[in-house]
Amino acid sequence: MFMYYLFVFLVGLSWLGMTMAQGTISVTSWGIVDDQEVKKFTLRNKVGQEVDIVTYGATITAIKTPDKHGNIEDVMLGFDNIEGYQSSNNPYFGATIGRVANRIGKATFVVDGQRYHVSKNIGEDSLHGGTHGWSMKVWNATVEEDRVVMTLISPDGDEGYPGTVTAMATFQLNDDGELCIKMRATSPKATPINLTNHGYFNLAGHTTNAAELYKHVFTFNADRWTVTDSGSIPTGEIRSVENSVMDLRNATTLGDVIDKVPGGGYDYNFCLPIPHDNRKISFVAKVVHPGTGRRLDVYSNQPGVQFYTSNSLPERNNTAVIGKNGAQYFKHAAFCLETQNYPDAINNRNFPNSVLRPGDIYEHIVIYKFGVDN
Repeated sequence: MFMYYLFVFLVGLSWLGMTMAQGTISVTSWGIVDDQEVKKFTLRNKVGQEVDIVTYGATITAIKTPDKHGNIEDVMLGFDNIEGYQSSNNPYFGATIGRVANRIGKATFVVDGQRYHVSKNIGEDSLHGGTHGWSMKVWNATVEEDRVVMTLISPDGDEGYPGTVTAMATFQLNDDGELCIKMRATSPKATPINLTNHGYFNLAGHTTNAAELYKHVFTFNADRWTVTDSGSIPTGEIRSVENSVMDLRNATTLGDVIDKVPGGGYDYNFCLPIPHDNRKISFVAKVVHPGTGRRLDVYSNQPGVQFYTSNSLPERNNTAVIGKNGAQYFKHAAFCLETQNYPDAINNRNFPNSVLRPGDIYEHIVIYKFGVDN
């Protein structure tokens, strides 16, 4: 009898531990895509922050965080439903990008002497994994204690890439306001890998557009940048930020410099100082919105970060992208800080290696820490 009660006690204790561990995560159904159910997971912490993630594209759809007065706002651009994320108006809002984030020039590359051709979806080039990249696939998902773990198998030949890749994206929100994203991948055949999360942030609130984005103050841990041609394909040159509009090493108000940036705003890869060690987490950038006091600190083990100021969203005199709660999104409505390897690294030998080989593990860690500036 004692053993029976001990068994019941241990089962109850196990159930209680699971309930406590998973009490900060809830899950709801969010639609159907290709006969697969899309689920939404909501992560909550003790300081009133919430993060919504859906299995379509392993996409972050909302991040709610308080300002210096305790007012909670959603600071991430996105859509209300799955139809929005499937539409042609979706500029990869909040998605996990793969197999290769950013651009591949001429949509072709060579690995181990063999040339591969991947899908072209931006002129003659390939962008963010191709015409049906990982941001457009339904991932499997489970809850493991205080983390949401999403997995995807990308078959050999997917979008033209070699090798069957097994990918994992883990999302965890702690009570210090840190949203930790870990992306892993393995492959039995050599293949380029460069994952990222494509979150669009506006710390004043997702509805506030350029008027408030221009007030954001940016500080980067980047001393170089990768020069690009007119099609945003890297030329191979890595140039110092010294004495240029690319120098964001000191606190810089976006509105003071954005009109000076070639191309109508930032859409460039910034390089962290060398030597770089991808076994360590480094400070990438700090962003503050003075009016609300909201602050975002970014850390990662990646050597680069794409700073993008949503230049491709419609101009004010055009039809807006309609987002959450009917919000109208226009050009310069948000910023992206996409930690990554350098763009088109597979075609530039002087860039960090981007080929994942059999037996190796690609691991990408990025931490978005939300809080209030002191």
